[in-house]
Amino acid sequence: MAIAVDEKDRNGNAISMKQHLHIFGLGYTSSYLMRAAQKIGWSVSATKRSANEQAMAFDDEDSVLSSIDKATHIISSVPPKRSGGDAVLEKYGDAIAAADLAWSAYLSSTGVYGDARGAWVDESAEIGLGRRKERSDADKAWQDLRDDMHILRLPGIYGPTRSALERIAEGKARRIDMPDQVFSRIHVDDIVGAIMASIAKPAAGIYNISDDEPCSQNEVIAFAAQLLGQDAPPLQSLEEANLSEMALGFYAENRRVANGKAKRILGWQPQYKNYRLGLRACMAITNPMQANSAPDPAKSDH
Repeated sequence: MAIAVDEKDRNGNAISMKQHLHIFGLGYTSSYLMRAAQKIGWSVSATKRSANEQAMAFDDEDSVLSSIDKATHIISSVPPKRSGGDAVLEKYGDAIAAADLAWSAYLSSTGVYGDARGAWVDESAEIGLGRRKERSDADKAWQDLRDDMHILRLPGIYGPTRSALERIAEGKARRIDMPDQVFSRIHVDDIVGAIMASIAKPAAGIYNISDDEPCSQNEVIAFAAQLLGQDAPPLQSLEEANLSEMALGFYAENRRVANGKAKRILGWQPQYKNYRLGLRACMAITNPMQANSAPDPAKSDH
């Protein structure tokens, strides 16, 4: 993976320049990215609402502007404000636009496509028609910020400690009686893989980063229960499930997300091409004793 930028000293010898990644919004996914970049020797800085050992405070303008100035690569995982607008662009957009970068990216959402009634959507689909107007506006604003911008649109994210396994174990999983409802999803490691693929082979543009097998959430919940040796929760209507407003919005949309562009242009392939592979990997990390006695892989997993 070619990620070092080589310059030459006065004698014509190659000098490997250290890469500096700045992350806006150090959350679940971007924490995995931070560790991956540090593992290959990168310098990584990040922001959070409040400073901690890993990140500076978002409002610490001197520190953030200094980090932007040093960065070779910048990515934002900060969602838009509920009232509209993007906090990163409002406060640091001009600095990011003017920065001397090798690569820039924004983690968006496939929610920008709205409801497709179960049809496939690719990056050419119109956005801004669904319930995610604020996200669609932010997506467009980041597209317009720089010519080298990579927009990575993500479906539902899962991974260790944040998957259907935990919802089953905590008694919070629901199976909704909507037989035609289909969703796409992506394992956190595959998001990091896609980011690193786009860094290795920069090609500005919009990319859907999803696994290969959209399916009903009920399938995922049932398989997670099987892995844990539990019965799947019973099917319920939306009314019986008493879901939150956010969860109800989740079930108001129905689409299959196509990932072919990222494969063709970035050379990316999901390590966990379906939820079965991904959940087994999560199980091996969070509950290795039970993972050893999990069901044999289905033939379609290979």
